[in-house]
Amino acid sequence: MLIKKQRLGIAIIAAGIVCGCLALAWYQYSRTPSPLTLGDGKNGPLEMVWLPAGEFLMGSDHKKARPNEGPAHKVKLDGFWVDRYDVTNADFARFIAATHYVTTAERKPKWDDLKVQLPPGTPAPDDSVMVPGALVFVGTDRPIPLDDFSQWWAFVPGADWRHPSGPDSSIEGKETHPVVQVSREDAEAYAAWAHKRLLTEAEWEYAARGGLEQANYAWGNDFSPKGEKMANTWDEVQPFPVTGSSNKFKIGTKPVGSYRPNTYGLYDMSGNVWQWVADWYRADAFKVGLKSTGAVALNPMGPSDSYDPDLGVTANAPQRVIRGGSFLCSDSYCTSFRTSARQGADPMNSMSHLGFRLAMSDDQWENNR
Repeated sequence: MLIKKQRLGIAIIAAGIVCGCLALAWYQYSRTPSPLTLGDGKNGPLEMVWLPAGEFLMGSDHKKARPNEGPAHKVKLDGFWVDRYDVTNADFARFIAATHYVTTAERKPKWDDLKVQLPPGTPAPDDSVMVPGALVFVGTDRPIPLDDFSQWWAFVPGADWRHPSGPDSSIEGKETHPVVQVSREDAEAYAAWAHKRLLTEAEWEYAARGGLEQANYAWGNDFSPKGEKMANTWDEVQPFPVTGSSNKFKIGTKPVGSYRPNTYGLYDMSGNVWQWVADWYRADAFKVGLKSTGAVALNPMGPSDSYDPDLGVTANAPQRVIRGGSFLCSDSYCTSFRTSARQGADPMNSMSHLGFRLAMSDDQWENNR
């Protein structure tokens, strides 16, 4: 009789454990978003899309790829939420109103931030030229050689997120355009306020590809399928960077969502504005990463420092990755709207074609809802 009672007790305990495990499994299942869920504020963060865990081939060995895009390599990622759109002027305005944050373009530059991007021994400029401002695309009035970007970019005092082309410009009526003239530091400040984070470079490419393995563009391999323009890129009416009378008023950002989303429901992963991501930029990041991670890189966080041989003596100057290309990219010039295209930028820089979007883990969502 005693043995029977013991067996019954063990059976009850075992049943309890099984039920507990099933309950836990059901709880975890019920709170895990379904693939490609669009958050509505109750079942996920508002206007964010859930991308399930997966594996993909990152980078490219395509003939159009630059050396910094290869070799193509396998990456495996946990699931994450990602903004459906780039952060807009209206979004950023709410952040400024709530925090009174002052962007880097609105502050007097610091020599310590500038000198790390310059050749050693460069003398400090006169304090009179150290004024708030940002880099603005000014274009040219005629075709020129494309080996000197200073011919079509200029530092404009008074340019900032509210005045993206200079003090006489405005974002009035452009509330749904992506915010620009924000540095990486500004993007991180916004992310902290929004309880989000910047995407890693691997997450960004996974999101941009939309499940289209090794496609050249976020929508496939045809730049203009059936003649349809798929992203806000340079209009070839004039050769880059000529801002002729027929083209000058078309150049610039457009409202987010002006073009079709990719198959993950994400808008403007190509063109419109470049997007800051979390990683340090190294031109050889994928080659170096493969040596350390082996066949499959799991949730790669990128390199620990910067390296860009194109910068010559300042090759190790701090650079962060930007992705996606912008309204200044053309099929005949930079083609950086390709999903594997990558570039480095001074993290303190603000530019008239550079913005950001954010990510969030499911744990972050659960902790902050």
